[in-house]
Amino acid sequence: MGTNGDYAKPQVLVTTEWVAGHRSDPGLVVAEVDENTALYTEGHIPGAVRLHWRDDLQDPVVRDVIDKAAFEQLLGGLGVGNDTTVILYGDKNNWFAAYAYWYLKLYGHADVRIMDGGRQKWIDEGRELTTDVPTPEPTTYTAQELDESLRARREDVLRIVETGAEHLVDVRSPQEYSGELIAMPGYEQEGAQRGGHIPGAKSIPWAKAVQEDGTFKPAAELRDLYAAQGVDTSKPTTAYCRIGERSSHTWFVLRELLGWDGVRNYDGSWTEWGNLVDVPIEKGA
Repeated sequence: MGTNGDYAKPQVLVTTEWVAGHRSDPGLVVAEVDENTALYTEGHIPGAVRLHWRDDLQDPVVRDVIDKAAFEQLLGGLGVGNDTTVILYGDKNNWFAAYAYWYLKLYGHADVRIMDGGRQKWIDEGRELTTDVPTPEPTTYTAQELDESLRARREDVLRIVETGAEHLVDVRSPQEYSGELIAMPGYEQEGAQRGGHIPGAKSIPWAKAVQEDGTFKPAAELRDLYAAQGVDTSKPTTAYCRIGERSSHTWFVLRELLGWDGVRNYDGSWTEWGNLVDVPIEKGA
């Protein structure tokens, strides 16, 4: 399936080679989840379905995850059953693939994996792409109740700030962390009225967890990355970014690859915190 990397759960990663050899297996669905949602129509892994991070995975009215019934309808329409192995991949070093992984775990899907290196590695290796859109056979999907233990709410984060009971990891760019930028260039529409970071948060940009080819670094290097900033298993950890996608990537690294307990994703992230009235904010590196 993939190189072990001494990960706590090596089964959650598969290689591009493994996907190439197994993408047509019964009981397996490959799904592309891109930040640039137009990429799927330009070409995708043959047989892969598309998950749209906003249209499919976010409530159209309330900024929240879709409800259980909508999630069941979504997965059933993609041909995913409760026993289906779901392989996720995408652009930007799999940041929205990791968001979809976290999302499927929120509703209790058992077998979810990420294609290490994502869309770009598949292309760099000269592997086949197609513009043909599959028509999956619909299934009946039954989701579990939303697992709130994987998710931090704003009141949870306020409690962390007040008590120091958890590590807080800000996975945005250093410029966003310091308050120099409110959002990444080109993403200002998803920004906030205030810049800076949550008090006590350590700045560990999400992309430091991947190698040049987009694959995840080995477990030892990942542990060193976080330990260098004082983030370890001594306390639970909550990660945040701008809208919850980059922090899902860090959540995946800490919980799935390193096997840490008590890891949560604050998906409200800076677009929520930076717009709240009367919450503490720090500026500077």
